[in-house]
Parts: sequence; structure tokens; C-alpha cells
Amino acid sequence: MQRTSAMIAEGEEIMPENSQSILQEKNRLIRGKLLKWLPEQGEYQTQIAGFSLFRFDEGESCENCFYEPAVGVVVQGNKRSVVGSEEYFYHEYDSLLNSVDLPSQNYILDATPEKPFLGVSLKIDRHIIGQLLMEQPELAQGSVETARGLCVMRIEVDVLDAFLRLTELLDNPGQIPVLAPMIVREIHYRLLAGPRGRFLRAINTAGSQGNRIAQAVSWLRKNYKEPLQVDELAKKVNMATSTFHRHFKQITTLSPLQYQKRLRLYEAQRLMLVENEYASRACLAVGYESPTQFNREYKRLFGEPPSRNVHKVRELQV
Repeated sequence: MQRTSAMIAEGEEIMPENSQSILQEKNRLIRGKLLKWLPEQGEYQTQIAGFSLFRFDEGESCENCFYEPAVGVVVQGNKRSVVGSEEYFYHEYDSLLNSVDLPSQNYILDATPEKPFLGVSLKIDRHIIGQLLMEQPELAQGSVETARGLCVMRIEVDVLDAFLRLTELLDNPGQIPVLAPMIVREIHYRLLAGPRGRFLRAINTAGSQGNRIAQAVSWLRKNYKEPLQVDELAKKVNMATSTFHRHFKQITTLSPLQYQKRLRLYEAQRLMLVENEYASRACLAVGYESPTQFNREYKRLFGEPPSRNVHKVRELQV
């Protein structure tokens, strides 16, 4: 498994000292706002569509989920994520961008009630990306080569400033309908214009290999219970099977079949944890026909059989 830490992106310059001090001050202001809005740990879905705040007071057991396309900023603390088959560590001042839906296992590191993990996240709006690429031709210039669906790098001052202004709007809800859409659009613009632009262009440029893979991912998310014929899925997105396999794995780090298995197994775990389903019913609900195969693949992913794993997770959540 590859270990990836936040690093300077290709072509990104080391931040001057005065810019670093500005970044620290803006981060301090966001931290104060988050502590105000998050007196207890948890996720807060704000009045601004797609904009969420996070606080965790302790290291948590592994949380399994599918990252939706979004940009997140670590305001305080450390986090480890296993995304597909790769491992990422990110820290204060780091920003994570995922351009497609990716399976992840997430761990909060070294958090305490006195110094909690704090973060903000904004969902990527593909409609806004498409508008900007059409309206600003210079943003469409550059590489559309297939790239990883996720990148981690240091946050730029301008992007963090926009997130600060978005957070400050929560104190003025009457201004949200007018100002929030402009700031959200600005964040998308700055992402496209900055070092993350190539990741967004690779997925959102019509006709590109990355865009076709994004269509396949969307189909899989909606139809994960159905038997998967990779040849047929490749045809749906107008790609040769071998090309489809190669680009799908390059973006998600998983094969299409592995991706479908993650979808099924994460959903089965959720059904057992949240809806108290028996393993046998969860197995059928997510598309498995063989309980034996389900148990074998569940144990391979989570390290133990379904019932034991669910019991252990519940104990850790108490």
C-alpha cells in the first residue's frame, strides 16, 4: 500500500513567510468559528448547501464511507485515510480534493476535548465546474490526462480566505442566499485555476477518459446490487474493456469488481449497524446470492466475520 503525505504539488512554489502568517491568521479565525458552532463533537450540515463542519474530540474507530466529490480543509488536528488501496495522512493547513466517489476508511489521530480535530468540507458541484470551463476558456487549458481521483496538498491563502468568508456567513443567515453562491463559485474557480485544476479537468472535461470513468462510477453507485458485466459497463461509457480497466484503476485504485464489492460490503455493514439487520438479510439486500461468499469477502475487508465485526464496532461507539 502506498503511503502518501500532503506534499507540495508539481509546480507549486514554497509559500513566502508573509503568506504563511496570513494563512495562520485565517486558520485561527476559522478555528474560532468552528469551536463556536461545534460545542460538541460531530458533523454539522450548515444552511449553505454542501458545506459541512466537523469536530472530533477523540481518535475514533475506523469509519467506512464513500467520499463524494468534495474539497475539505483540516483546520486543526491530524487524520489518516485509506482510500481505495492507498493511504493518506493530512494535517492542519492541508486540503483534500476528491473528484469522484471513492471508498475510504478514516481515522482521527491524536484528538482530545482540549484540542479537537476540526475541519470544513464543501461538495464539488459539477454544474459549476462545467459552467466555469465554458465561460473561462483559459481554465480549460492544460492537462486532461487521467489522474488519481484524490489529491492532498497544502491549502492556498486565497482558497482558505474563501472558506473563512463562507464560515463567517453562518453568523449572518440573511446574507446566505445572496453571498453564499458567489463564494461557493469562487472556491470552484480557485480550485480550477490552481494546482488542483488538472484533477478537476481530468474528470469534468466532456469526452475525456476520466469523465467516462466518472460516468461508470455513477452507474455503479446506483446499480451496485446488480450483477456486474465489466464488458457491458465499458460499452456504456464508450471505452474498450482493457482501456476501461486501466483508467478505472488509475482513478479509483481499484478494479471495477473491487469497487462494487466495497459498495456492497460498506452498505451491508451500515444495514447491520444502523438498521439492525441480520447478516443473512444484509447479504441478500446488497446483492449477494451466496452467504458463504459474503462472509468470506466481508472478513477479507474488515478482518473478522460480520456479526463479530458489528458487535466490536458497536462496543467502540459506546
